[in-house]
Amino acid sequence: MRKREPIFHRAARGKNSADFERLMAPDYWEVGASGGRYSRASILQHLEQHAPMDAETAGWVCSEFGLRRLGRDTFLLTYLLDQKGRITQRATIWKQYGNEWQIVYHQGTIMAERQ
Repeated sequence: MRKREPIFHRAARGKNSADFERLMAPDYWEVGASGGRYSRASILQHLEQHAPMDAETAGWVCSEFGLRRLGRDTFLLTYLLDQKGRITQRATIWKQYGNEWQIVYHQGTIMAERQ
């Protein structure tokens, strides 16, 4: 799952709206670092209008991963994302549907200071 994060910012995971639709569960939603709530439809619309930044190319670093099983095929993945000094704590709920993994929920929280 580490290689799938940060979601929407890995060129190998998605390049067009069809890729991103497969990545998200039908009832997906998220809470952004801004505190706003975003639906699957609003995320897809945004991604169609704005090509996502590739984390590796941008020099973003994911670290301090944690994984917790929530159910038989559902996991909570947590990590820190350093976007060149903008540090956010991230949480993604992943669910396996057959051979595919989809995101059910995601949240990013800006950290005031590193603890």
